[in-house]
Amino acid sequence: MHEMRVKRAYEPPGDGDGQRVLVDRMWPRGVAKDELQIDAWLKEIAPSSKLRKWFGHDPAKWTEFQRRYAAELEDAGEPLAELRGMLKDGPVTLVYAAKDEDHNNAVALRQWLRG
Repeated sequence: MHEMRVKRAYEPPGDGDGQRVLVDRMWPRGVAKDELQIDAWLKEIAPSSKLRKWFGHDPAKWTEFQRRYAAELEDAGEPLAELRGMLKDGPVTLVYAAKDEDHNNAVALRQWLRG
């Protein structure tokens, strides 16, 4: 597996980003599609709306969020296989919109994939 990075959607794309994959269920507010420069939008591997609302980016819920999200990822199927395929080809940057850079679904997804 190649390098996996996480980056906010509001940061400019970089030369070392590799394939850029948006991993949020909703498009980031105020960002034009050409501005984001993504290679794929895998909204199916984002946390469910129910889980996202429950978490509310509350750091106190982080550990439980990771556990619940991991359970959802077990059923992600084809989109998850697509992401794993990208990781075999080269570096991948998981793009997210959350303000909290330490407690978000892209960070949890990267940790889960690294196992």
